[in-house]
Amino acid sequence: MPDVKARVTGRRTSPARVAGYVPGWVLPIAILGALLVLVPLVAMGTRVDWANFGTLVSSPSALAAVGLSLRTSLAATVWCVLLGVPMAIVLARMDFPFKALARTLVLVPLVLPPVVGGLALLYAFGRRGLLGGAFSFLGIDIAFSTTAVVLAQTFVALPFMVLTLESALRAQGAAYEGVAATLGARRGYAFRTVTLPLMWPALVAGTVLCFARALGEFGATITFAGSLEGVTRTVPLEIYLQREVDPDAAVALSLLLIIIALVIVGFAYRRPSGRSER
Repeated sequence: MPDVKARVTGRRTSPARVAGYVPGWVLPIAILGALLVLVPLVAMGTRVDWANFGTLVSSPSALAAVGLSLRTSLAATVWCVLLGVPMAIVLARMDFPFKALARTLVLVPLVLPPVVGGLALLYAFGRRGLLGGAFSFLGIDIAFSTTAVVLAQTFVALPFMVLTLESALRAQGAAYEGVAATLGARRGYAFRTVTLPLMWPALVAGTVLCFARALGEFGATITFAGSLEGVTRTVPLEIYLQREVDPDAAVALSLLLIIIALVIVGFAYRRPSGRSER
C-alpha cells in the first residue's frame, strides 16, 4: 500500500512513523480530558486529614464497611464470571432470533440509573415482589440482607463482563477454531485448547472491572439492601453517611476507595511484558 505522506510530498516515510502519527490538535484535548479526571482527585487529596488518616479509616464502622465491601464484591465477581462467560460466548458465537434484543437487555444496566436498578430488584425479589413471595414462603428473605448487596452488585457489574468478553471473541473471530477443526480437533477440544486461552486476557480484564464496579456500587445497594452496619453498609454507603457527621472520615474513606480503584484498574490494564511503550 503506498505511503500516504509520500503520495502528498513525494518523499517516503517509514511505516513506524506513519503508524505513530498523532494530529497536533489531539494532544491538547487529551491533556484537557486528563486534567478533568486528575484535578478532582488532587483536590480531594488536599482535603485529607493526613495526620489522622490511619485512625479515620480504621474505625470500627469503617473496617466493617471495608470488610463487607470486599466480601460482597468478590462474591459478585464470581457470579459475574459464572454467568457472564456463557452469556458472552452465546452472543458472540451463536445466531438466534432476537439476538440484538437479547444483547440490548443484557447491557441495559450499563445505562440505567443505579437507583432504578435497585427498584427493579426490589420489585422482583422483595417480600412483595414478583419472586419475593415465593422465597418468603420458603423462609428466604433476600431484600435488605447481605445477599441483596451481592445481587445488586452482580446486576450492575455483569454487563462489563459480557461486553468485554463478547467484544474480544468477536474481534478474534473463529479462524483459529477453524484451523483446529481442519487438524481433526473436536469442537469441545478446540474450545478448551484454543478459544479459552485466546479469551484469557479479556476474561482477566472483565473480572477486574466487575470487581471494581461492584466495589463502587451505591444506588442499587441502598435501594434494594438498605444501610445496616455490618450487614449491608458497604464503603460507598459509609462514605455517604459519614459525609454528614464526620466529613474528615468521609474524605479519608473516599481516598482509600480511590487508591483501591487505581490498583484494580492498573492491574487490569498492565502490559503483559515489562517493556515500556515507545
